[in-house]
Amino acid sequence: MSHDHHGHSHADHHHDAPDFGRAFAIGIALNLIYVAAEASYGLAASSLALLADAGHNLGDVLGLALSWGAAVLGRRGPSSRFTYGLRSSSILAALANALILMAVTGGIAWEAIWRLGHPVAVTGGTVAIVAAVGIVVNGVTALLFASGRGHDLNLRSAFLHMAADALVTAGVVVAGVAIALTGLLWLDPAVSLAVSAVIIWSAWDLVKQALSLALDAVPQTIDADAVRAHLLAVPGVTAIHDLHIWGMSTTETALTCHLVMPQGHPGDEALLQIARELDERFRIQHATLQIELGDSDECALTPEHVV
Repeated sequence: MSHDHHGHSHADHHHDAPDFGRAFAIGIALNLIYVAAEASYGLAASSLALLADAGHNLGDVLGLALSWGAAVLGRRGPSSRFTYGLRSSSILAALANALILMAVTGGIAWEAIWRLGHPVAVTGGTVAIVAAVGIVVNGVTALLFASGRGHDLNLRSAFLHMAADALVTAGVVVAGVAIALTGLLWLDPAVSLAVSAVIIWSAWDLVKQALSLALDAVPQTIDADAVRAHLLAVPGVTAIHDLHIWGMSTTETALTCHLVMPQGHPGDEALLQIARELDERFRIQHATLQIELGDSDECALTPEHVV
């Protein structure tokens, strides 16, 4: 097998993003204050709906803290041991957030099921007022990340999560008003179950995505077949193999591939152009391309099942 020894092209295009450290700090502080108040009123009003939402918001605090920590670690440069730096810490943070949130929510759902058969008196007005404050807190927190949601998947996830929390908290307000008007105590655990179902559904989706990234799967936003077709269409390329696409973090994607080009090495500028196109079209920022002339035995990595 003959390789063009100048055929390794590496392009790493970093997109400088603003530091959202202040947004994380404000969001965590707001939610911590609200969690403490909501839990206190939830205990005083014997409202499982408020306690469920407080548990959810505590999960949000932990999630924001882990995401913030992962963002800080992700900015650290590579070392002799961690040659990619600590970018993948954001994947571990996402997985930890989802698992913790599912565990806490599962406990609340279990208690809600018990309370359906053993109703407890609830102060509906208190529930509605405290939950209404939560809509404001979650809404403001979401707005802190609004400006970054268009270019950073982590920030967009934080924005959508907090915006969804505001909608879920609105459901708690409805339950509180309904209890105050009708006196139907089963509405409180029923809303708790509904809130728990929404949280578990979203957390399970996060678990699947984080596990996929941890196992080096192709990110959901990238069409691997389209990438393959794009590389095969490059002038001078007759075949490709050993194509790998994986997430370096929740915001960065890497690719490696062997390009068979019998006419010889296309030059560094041509390879850099391929890398730029992969970044612009597929958001693959870290591409490493190897050129093969195909003038001898087949590369040992050509079969699809060989990695």
